[in-house]
Amino acid sequence: MNPEKNNYDIVLFCGGRGTRLSEKTREMPKPLIELGEYPILWHIMKIYAHNNFNKFVLTLGYKGEMIVDYFLNQYNLTQNLCVKLSDIKIPPAKDDWDISFVQTGIESKTAKRLHICREYIKSETFMATYGDGVADINLESLLKRHKILKEKHGIIATITITRPYSKYGIVKLNEDFVDSFREKPQMDEYINVGFMVLEKEIFDYINEDEDVMFEETLQKIADDGKLGFYIHDGFWHAMDTYKDYEELNEIWKVDPKWKIWND
Repeated sequence: MNPEKNNYDIVLFCGGRGTRLSEKTREMPKPLIELGEYPILWHIMKIYAHNNFNKFVLTLGYKGEMIVDYFLNQYNLTQNLCVKLSDIKIPPAKDDWDISFVQTGIESKTAKRLHICREYIKSETFMATYGDGVADINLESLLKRHKILKEKHGIIATITITRPYSKYGIVKLNEDFVDSFREKPQMDEYINVGFMVLEKEIFDYINEDEDVMFEETLQKIADDGKLGFYIHDGFWHAMDTYKDYEELNEIWKVDPKWKIWND
């Protein structure tokens, strides 16, 4: 593993309300929703840490104090430990992560959140993703693809795309009859699933006085011919709804494809 990778900052969008998952987000921020015994945010960070990316910038918003509390006061208690009651000292967490907790506003949209945490991003090239999606992504290949596109075309952002499976069966009709039926086929169109590599030049496209989604920023970059893509053909799943929450937790029990780490 290339030790240079430690120099890349990873921005994780953690501030949204997650209204489509209100069954859980009434009580906690979406990134803290449990996937197995740990929050989905932890799973995302483990994916990066497995590839030797250990510097994280969390853009906090809705119930952001709960995310801070989890890492400062709860996470280190999930391991086995021994204490002397007359002199209690809680051991440090087993993951050696460098985390910046940045308060980016309760209602801010993602582009504004990214701009607010700009001063905490030290590397000229950095990575970013959403706090609700997991994948068995090859981050080394993603970074290599970005570097090639940057040198060849001058791109300043690379997004990861994949072809999702339809949530519904597709029916083809022939006059009065059903010609064919396909149960939840893979769609032809690609979608952006996060896991982005970005250059600091993207901040030239973000107006600090505007409050817009980062996807609008990406469109501006695409209009200038500076947005690249990386195709991910493996597993990806987001936790958007309660059904997604149930599906991901079932997958975690049976075959967690995104668990690329060993411990």
